[in-house]
Amino acid sequence: MPLRDIDDLEKLKKINAALVSRVERSMDQQVNAFSLFQTAISLENQVRTRTEELHTTLRRLERSNIELSAAKENAELANLSKTRFLAAASHDVLQPLNAAHLSVSALAEVQTSEEGKKLVRQVERSLETMEDLLRTLLDISKLDAGVVQPEIGDVSLEALFSSLRSDFLPEAQNKGLSLKFRPVNVVVRSDRTLLRRILQNILSNALRYTRSGGVLVGTRHRGDTIRIDVADTGCGIPDDQREAVFEEFHRGISSLTEAGLAGGLGLGLAIVRRMAAALGHPVTFSSKVGRGTIFHIDVPVGMSAAAEPAAGAADMERPRGYGLFGTKVLLVENDTDVLGAMTSLLERWQCLVRAATSTDDALDLIGDTDWVPDIVIADQHLDGGDLGTTTIAEVRDYLGRSVPALIVTADGSELVAKAARAAGIELMRKPLKPAQLRALLAHLLA
Repeated sequence: MPLRDIDDLEKLKKINAALVSRVERSMDQQVNAFSLFQTAISLENQVRTRTEELHTTLRRLERSNIELSAAKENAELANLSKTRFLAAASHDVLQPLNAAHLSVSALAEVQTSEEGKKLVRQVERSLETMEDLLRTLLDISKLDAGVVQPEIGDVSLEALFSSLRSDFLPEAQNKGLSLKFRPVNVVVRSDRTLLRRILQNILSNALRYTRSGGVLVGTRHRGDTIRIDVADTGCGIPDDQREAVFEEFHRGISSLTEAGLAGGLGLGLAIVRRMAAALGHPVTFSSKVGRGTIFHIDVPVGMSAAAEPAAGAADMERPRGYGLFGTKVLLVENDTDVLGAMTSLLERWQCLVRAATSTDDALDLIGDTDWVPDIVIADQHLDGGDLGTTTIAEVRDYLGRSVPALIVTADGSELVAKAARAAGIELMRKPLKPAQLRALLAHLLA
């Protein structure tokens, strides 16, 4: 109907209101569409900004990873360099330390006064502490650098326990403590040297932290695992020090002071944790303050059915009536101080010593006379790049027989140990303990 034909005012108002409402809805829709468009543009800008920020962050992270990788490589190289340096430095320091050990031992044998003997014992203890510190620092360095490769094989616990008993029984007796090893006829899979060091350090701590009672070493069979227990009646380890005891130079001073005991270097358990990790042997402990501690080492059962008795270090260290009188010793050593100290010590034992500094010198000594050595003692690293193992081989070849021989060296590398084993040569590390040297010589000459 045309608007001019509508004469009802109310109808006109209703039509107008409807038209206005329709227009407003249309405008609202346009506004909403525009608003959505603006929002979309804003969101797109935000996404673009965030994407650029993410790309920038990723590029920074990539650069950081490259820098971290380079830093890690440099750190590893530095660690290996540190290990090599410590090994070389330790060799150089152990040489005069060995000469000092030998000289003090010779000095001890000529002392007649109690005061002189007391001073000699003090010097010996100081030298042993210095030796322990140097060897332990070198061991920690090697373990941290990952250059220690365990040689896993069957290890007789009975032979190992016998060796440890021989080492620690005198110390326990001097302190008035008992030291017992429960008999065990079993073999485990481990590296004998590293496992011995673990038990040696734990036993040393057990005796140091125990004032009365003693230490007991035993085993328990747990499926495919042998658990070695080292129990003491010492001062115990507080709960708040359970992790700290494995840290370097931690000595539990408060516990020691309360118990009236003297501490060590604080490196024993740090070495234990590293060696145990290298072997894959879990080490745990339970402890009660004032009552004692039990350390547990879990080691896989060996492949052999039973342990075979073997002549180990303990047998060598038991004197067999030293009988060195008149023994002819060919001594090959290029360090003047060590050569003099070793000669003096051997002559105090009534040995007949001829000294050389190289392979040629050694061959000259046995080539120009009818003097035939009963035993050859040689350092591994000699003048002119000669090796002690080579010198011994050439002496044996010249004599036409496998004369007993001993390598005495400050070189702690496994390469030297393997070369000595392959040639059937005994090996001792510098600094020497004269009593062990004399016992080993008696064993080789028996």
